[in-house]
Amino acid sequence: MLSPSISRESSSFVEVSEPDPDAEELESTPHSLSRAVYERRAEYTRSHSMKIKVGTWNVAACPGVHNDIRSWFVDGKGVDAKLAGLKVSDPDGNNVKVRSKGDTGDPKSIPETPLGDEGIVLGGEHVGLYVLGLQEIVTLASAKEYIGRVYVDPEPLNKWKRALEEAVPDGYELIADTQMSGLLLLIYASPAIAPTVTSVSSVSVGTGIMGYLGNKGAVCTRIVLGETTRLAFINSHLASGTEKAHYERRCWDYNQITTRTKFDPVSVAGETSDIQEVIGDEDFAFWFGDLNFRLDGLPGDDIRRLLMLHARGEYAPGSSPRNYLESEIAKSEEPILIRHVESDDDEPIDLQAENQNTSSRSSSMDLPDPDDFLQDPHSDPTSLQATLDSLLPHDQLRRVQRQKKAFHDGWREGPITFIPTYKYDVGTFGVFDSGEKMRPPSWCDRILFRTRRDKLEYDGRIRDEEAARVKDEEMKSRGIAQAAQDEEVIFDYDPSTDGADTYGDYDEYDEGEDNGEDVTVKDEHADKLNLEIYTSHQRVTSSDHKPLDAVFTISYDAVVPELKSRVHQEVARELDRAENEHRPGVTILVEHSDLIDEAPGSQTTTDAADGVNFGDIKYLYSKERSLTIANTGQVPATFAFISKPSGPGQPDQVAPSWLRPAFDSYDDDGAVKRLESEVTLEPGDTIMVTLEIYVEDFAQVRALNMGELQLDEVLILRVTDGRDYFIPVRGTWLQSCFGRTIDELIRIPEAGGARALHPPGHKDAAEQYSLSAVDSNTLTEAVPRELTKLTDTFEPLLERAIAEREMTGASETPVPDAWPFEPTTTSHSRSQTRALLLEALDTNTPLNASFPPGIREVEKLETTAEVLQLFVASLTDGIIPAPFWKTIDDDLAARKRAPTPDETRILTMVPLADSPPHSIALVHLVVRLGKVVSMRAPPPNSPATEAKPSRFDFRQSMGYGRARRTTLTDDPSLAARRAIERRIAEVWAPAMIRGPEGVGEKERKASEARKRGVVEAFLAKE
Repeated sequence: MLSPSISRESSSFVEVSEPDPDAEELESTPHSLSRAVYERRAEYTRSHSMKIKVGTWNVAACPGVHNDIRSWFVDGKGVDAKLAGLKVSDPDGNNVKVRSKGDTGDPKSIPETPLGDEGIVLGGEHVGLYVLGLQEIVTLASAKEYIGRVYVDPEPLNKWKRALEEAVPDGYELIADTQMSGLLLLIYASPAIAPTVTSVSSVSVGTGIMGYLGNKGAVCTRIVLGETTRLAFINSHLASGTEKAHYERRCWDYNQITTRTKFDPVSVAGETSDIQEVIGDEDFAFWFGDLNFRLDGLPGDDIRRLLMLHARGEYAPGSSPRNYLESEIAKSEEPILIRHVESDDDEPIDLQAENQNTSSRSSSMDLPDPDDFLQDPHSDPTSLQATLDSLLPHDQLRRVQRQKKAFHDGWREGPITFIPTYKYDVGTFGVFDSGEKMRPPSWCDRILFRTRRDKLEYDGRIRDEEAARVKDEEMKSRGIAQAAQDEEVIFDYDPSTDGADTYGDYDEYDEGEDNGEDVTVKDEHADKLNLEIYTSHQRVTSSDHKPLDAVFTISYDAVVPELKSRVHQEVARELDRAENEHRPGVTILVEHSDLIDEAPGSQTTTDAADGVNFGDIKYLYSKERSLTIANTGQVPATFAFISKPSGPGQPDQVAPSWLRPAFDSYDDDGAVKRLESEVTLEPGDTIMVTLEIYVEDFAQVRALNMGELQLDEVLILRVTDGRDYFIPVRGTWLQSCFGRTIDELIRIPEAGGARALHPPGHKDAAEQYSLSAVDSNTLTEAVPRELTKLTDTFEPLLERAIAEREMTGASETPVPDAWPFEPTTTSHSRSQTRALLLEALDTNTPLNASFPPGIREVEKLETTAEVLQLFVASLTDGIIPAPFWKTIDDDLAARKRAPTPDETRILTMVPLADSPPHSIALVHLVVRLGKVVSMRAPPPNSPATEAKPSRFDFRQSMGYGRARRTTLTDDPSLAARRAIERRIAEVWAPAMIRGPEGVGEKERKASEARKRGVVEAFLAKE
């Protein structure tokens, strides 16, 4: 909210409250660091004062004019004190001739300021910002020439930049340079100011040919000073001409510039809005240039003659003409009167009053001579100021402000105490246009300024006027318009505006006051603006326009970087502390009270290098560990294990498949209840996390055996609005006989079995995996020892189980065709026995001794059958490797009729002859499986009844279509045997045979049928 603190003189001010869009935006993130620092800005801002010098000049594309920049703009030379309202007199009558360096006699040949000019306008190192606006730096006679000059020739810009860089004191930095056709805006900052200038944004708006080209328009620059104060500079060149259409076009140009100028957003408190800033968003604005507003309703010849007399010094009665029009420069001994520029009503200030001889005031009782008083120039009919006062009511700029067509929304101008700046004969002093057009003098070149408060006051007046209009309409609609008129007659008197246009009125509050105007800037810093001087440089004769400049003093609050850094550190610490206090935090404890991390806000954590260590991990052996999570914060904590990338082409997952985390709680009956993946704990509550490692995937077993995979993982527990907790999980893999090839298994040393092996690359691995030499020294078994042990244990168990069923009468209860490979007992009841058998296989210990006491024979049998099937299925290369199977499968698929079992066995064994370990393993396994079939369904005694149904059944198993049903025998025992053979083949074919992957669905199903047929052919032999 903006609320000005001091009302302006000679006006009544109504406080205007306007919401700050930046502040509303910042309130949406009150706890942000940037916002918190911004709210303490009063602690790191200090009041600074700086002078800004704004100059404008239409150089009319005259050659060599850039050489005059130093003299008038930086050094303050070229001012005729009498014609600029500075009232410098020359009592000795000495005249100084105006001439140029290298003068050739032609006053128009080499334009220059007069020699001997010491300069009276402030400049040099006293100025913090030099802002120069130039017009017509190039000649643009047509649109074709305009387009060519804009996009091709950068020399005019570079020439003026070089000239101004050489003119300003050393160390001044270029802040902005913006050119559009003949318009140029240059801003230089002193070494102390340049580092504090940020958010520089420049915009060009063309309003010339077709309303868009840049022969007319404006170049604008917005800067931010000291991180608090926005300044906007607009250098414009409006439409020229004296006709009414030209007058309206100038107003159109103004509205186009104000509408189309869009500056980049400014970052406030670390946040940048998406909305661009416009003219009116700044804290101080300066609009200058050739506005081309003329004098209306006056004869041009009379104006020229009148002003020429003033320029010659011939207007006042008894005055003597100057010997040279360019010669008279007032001496500094006489008083220089500079009018206070806050308003047109200010009193003159005698800058040499302190230098008067004290003898003239020897007696305090002496009365001064009335002739010693200086007459007010506004009241002296012979003064230049009185002449100017008579011309200003005809000024078009003031008229468009009154009519609210342009520059009406708060724009102000300093008192005009100088003669018009246009149009002069180039190279002359005081000689107005003597050419064919005889243009009347005008104040075409102007410098206006506006503060944020000016804009707010205008907006407030508009709202009040609109409210009054609405009220009047309501009154008229109610039939009391006459009463309103009577009330207006009685009370329509405003003392603040009475006599506002009268110069020199006494104001008891104005005497000696030079406080300037308090302006509450956009970021709520109270700044001040004073206009120190506003004048033209009449003695600069190198263009048909006279240069114009103004010196402003602004007092503003600027950020001190060192103080801001200190506040930033303090705020960061405070926010961290507050955030930690109100931030959810948990403590994680491993079973046995191993601490994973400390409470929130702690700067250190315990050593979590060990994390959750599961110890030894075996194949198909579940192992669990528990974590306890306690909410040790002050607010509810919501947390979950988060997913993370698992590998190229793999979906994100919380943990690999061998690790399973879960949140558990207990119900009223004490039973464990599995919760959702996200849990919320109130302060002081706890929850248990169960971590389980269970390795069952054959590919993972193979990778663990080979050392390609490690049981090492990091779980990430993310607390919503809190921190992440990293929980290391690790285990030690124990080598297993599962997940290996037959060639590896037949080379495992008998002592210790597979458990005694080391993965490849281990220092003790030696040559135990080398397959380069196959001889009696490297081969320990013809068939994998584990396969032999399983089949040797399996066969007597099957006999005892069948006998047990017959003895107990359970034989009447049917069992699956693939029994015991399709178990009748539950997996849970077999899990403990299975773990013992796996351990015996890995350590090469007797299997029979591994069975726990008290279990039934059928459970022993089914567990052994399960382990046997798992072992064969885990073989990386299988009993029949993929390359051999492709050869076999191609031969079978190429046959037009179904092969007999004997033919199938031959087609299978021939390729396997190249790999004796696989050939022997196949024979060993199918023989034992055949015995299972025979023990469950003994073969019939009649060979005749066995052959033909076998061919019928085998044809279907091999996938060669449906044969006609035969009725050669109705022996149920034979049918039962064939069903057992087929089902066992279906169960064992995928475990024994490795086939190619990536084939089509139809080819896959046909290949699977042939796999079953091959296994069934070997079973049918027995």
